Amino acid sequence: MLAGLAPARRRLVLGLLAALVVAVLAVGAAVLVPRLTAGDPAPVSQAEPGPVLLVPGYGGSTRSLQTLAEALTAVGRDATVVPVPGEGTGDLRESAAVLATAVDEALARTGADSVDVVGYSAGGVVTRIWAADGGAEQARRIVTLGSPHHGTTVADLAGSFAPDQCPEGCQQLRTDSEVLRGLNAGDETPAGPTWVSVWTDVDTTVTPPDSARLDGALELTVQSVCADSRVQHGQLPSDPLVQGIVIAELASGQPVALGPADCARLSG
Repeated sequence: MLAGLAPARRRLVLGLLAALVVAVLAVGAAVLVPRLTAGDPAPVSQAEPGPVLLVPGYGGSTRSLQTLAEALTAVGRDATVVPVPGEGTGDLRESAAVLATAVDEALARTGADSVDVVGYSAGGVVTRIWAADGGAEQARRIVTLGSPHHGTTVADLAGSFAPDQCPEGCQQLRTDSEVLRGLNAGDETPAGPTWVSVWTDVDTTVTPPDSARLDGALELTVQSVCADSRVQHGQLPSDPLVQGIVIAELASGQPVALGPADCARLSG
C-alpha cells in the first residue's frame, strides 16, 4: 500500500507509524514498571545487622526481656531493652514515641544505618505503630514475639467485665480496638524492613494464638520447629528454643524458614 504513495507522503506515514509505536511502548512500560512515589521507602539492606532494640509487652518491665537481651549480647549483638512508660499499660502510641527516640539514640551511638527491633507481646503492636509512623525507614528486621496483632479475647473480657482493671493499653488490645483497626486496615507490614512473626500455638494470653499472624511476615510457630514445645506466652523471651529462633531470624541476610530439622540445634 505504501509503494503507491509519493515519496514525501510515504515518509510522513512512516514517521507517524514510528511515533505510534514509541507511544505504545511507553504506555506498556508504564504499566509493567510501576513508579515509586516519594512516600515509598526504599528496602533496607539486609546485609548489615545493626543494634537490636527489644520492646516489652503489656505490664512487663525491662526485666521481662533481659535474658533475651543477654542471649543476643552473647552472640555479639548490641542489644538494649527499651523502658516503655507505665510498663506498657498506658497508651501504646506513647510507647511508640519512646521507641522512636530510642532508635534515634541507638543509631547515633553506633553509627549504624538501621536497627533490628524485637517486640514482645503488646511490644509488637507498639513496634508496628512506630513502623507505620515512619520507623519502617530505619528498621532492617522487625520480629514480633507472641504479639496480639488482631487483639486478644482476654482484653475483650477484661474491658467488658472489669473495665477498672483494663487501662488504656489493655483497651487498645481488644479485638475491636481503634488502634488495631487502623494498623490492620491497610498494609500490615510497611515496606522497608523484613518482618517475622513468632508465636506459640498453646498461648493462653493471646487468644486465639493465631491473632499473632501478620500479613506479609514470615510466620513461624514455635511448634513448627519443635512439635513438643509447650512454651507459654510468659515464657517466650526466656525459653532457650525461642531465643535460638530469634537469634537465627536476626542474622544477616533474609529471614530463614526454620523447621523440625533445626529443633535440636536451636534448643541447645
